[in-house]
Amino acid sequence: MQPKHGWHSIIPLRFRGSSSTRLCFSECKVSSRLQYWRCDAPVYLNVYDLTTANDYVYWAGLGIFHTGVEVQGVEYPFGAHDYPTSGVFEVEPRQCPGFKFRKSIFMGTTCLDPVQLRVFMEHQSASYNGDSNHLIFKSCNHFCDDMCYKLTGNHIPKWVNRLARIGSLCNCILPEALKASAVRHDPNSHLTEKRKE
Repeated sequence: MQPKHGWHSIIPLRFRGSSSTRLCFSECKVSSRLQYWRCDAPVYLNVYDLTTANDYVYWAGLGIFHTGVEVQGVEYPFGAHDYPTSGVFEVEPRQCPGFKFRKSIFMGTTCLDPVQLRVFMEHQSASYNGDSNHLIFKSCNHFCDDMCYKLTGNHIPKWVNRLARIGSLCNCILPEALKASAVRHDPNSHLTEKRKE
């Protein structure tokens, strides 16, 4: 059953033995079935506006954006909360609550099947705790760049995180409010929604 708002936290897996996920950029052999999984699952970067000011500065390659990685019909964004648990959550593609969808960018393909992808994302989400989210140094854009590179070998377009890079050069003069994330996510929100139903 899907939560009302369509998002729930990813809890890192406890790996048993030597379980790991291989990333490859060509055909991967799925050892459990002894057949080949085609490397054609598209990976998209979904870009959202954090402010209406983007309408005026987007043409110059600037803006403040929220992003999520879409693969296998699920979007994975990274948001902030006050707990030392994963800030990575799942939403319906192009439907991240609280943001205006701008565009979807094809980043490449991955050969991970849905089960391998889930294990991969759960493992990677352990490095992105909600209480470590920082608009300048560790934001949703940094998460998406990391995931896109690991899944496809391609980095996200530079304009998506350009203002954060500029901000990192003058971080000492930025107000504290600009350093906090605009994407707040309660990792227990799906439990609250179930109680309401």
